[in-house]
Amino acid sequence: MATFAIALQALLTCVGQLGVIKPAHAEQTKLSKEQAAAAAAYDKALADFRKILAERRAQIDGKKASSKKLPRLPGQAVYLARLKVMSTYKDLTEAWPERIGRANKFGVPPDHFDADIEPLIDEYAALFQVMQAPPAFAQASETPRRDVVELGTAIARAKGADKAAADMAGRIALGIFFAETNARQNIGNARSDTYKGSLQTGKSEDRNGHRKWAAIKKKVAALDPKLAARDDAETARAAKIDQRYNHWTAVRNGLMNAHADLFSDLPEIAKMLPDEVDQMKLFQLIQIVPTPTRAALKSGNVETYRISDARVMGFLRNNSIFTFGKANRAKTSATYREILDAMWLFTPKFEKAQASFNAIKQGAAE
Repeated sequence: MATFAIALQALLTCVGQLGVIKPAHAEQTKLSKEQAAAAAAYDKALADFRKILAERRAQIDGKKASSKKLPRLPGQAVYLARLKVMSTYKDLTEAWPERIGRANKFGVPPDHFDADIEPLIDEYAALFQVMQAPPAFAQASETPRRDVVELGTAIARAKGADKAAADMAGRIALGIFFAETNARQNIGNARSDTYKGSLQTGKSEDRNGHRKWAAIKKKVAALDPKLAARDDAETARAAKIDQRYNHWTAVRNGLMNAHADLFSDLPEIAKMLPDEVDQMKLFQLIQIVPTPTRAALKSGNVETYRISDARVMGFLRNNSIFTFGKANRAKTSATYREILDAMWLFTPKFEKAQASFNAIKQGAAE
């Protein structure tokens, strides 16, 4: 709580200042038209970001009489405002490289993010934690990360994977959990009415995953009776609720719906993409753009497979891929190698998943 109070106080201090945080361009008298326009666009985006953060905080705290409740999808405007800040800052640093500042605590490239606004991102994260809090009836697990690893591993074994491939599946499953929710279980979604729970699935996806699980349950039970018994208990526990809000069943159904059919191909995938973070990025793309990603895998050379569908590129941009800077926004096509490289915002999450996976395999407690 002390850390949050400090971050919030820093945010309020920033919000209370009507001007931009000591802009470097105040000292420069001769700007090109491009530089001046880029600076103005960034200043506006930053002001808009501050405004929406303050508005949501007031609504949550009940301090704004004219806004008694949060709007539908309260996170969408906040999310888009954050993207706008990063995108306009990237435009600014491309036009004016001298504006690139120091490193930031989030590990975002300095040409994409001004470290002076770190408190705003702290408040952004705090708001989403409130807006996406699990419902009161959600059924949590005491070992959420271990559950994900065990389910991913068991599903892969039931699909015929050897030990090495099954371990890969466990690690990849954990990576998806980190990418989708920052490893927070049973959360809602402040940007969508459709996607909920630990793996952020829709109702139809959850049902489809449950059906697929029923088809392999006997194989799982033969390989791991203890896990099958846990599954029976969790299924019974979730009998009267949306299974997406029981951590175990949500992860089980999510993996079965989108990823399980690829677990038997993990040895071939590892040959095409030997880097573990790349592997997790690829499976995250199964969440975002499943059809072209499966086509890329079938091509036999995933890195060189190119997509040019405007709708697919739009889905990528909505997930912070090819979102920042004029060159990226102008892209009409990309290879999967380019897509994987552009997923740099996911990299810290997958690195955390790697570390968590290794700790779990070594018997560490959560």
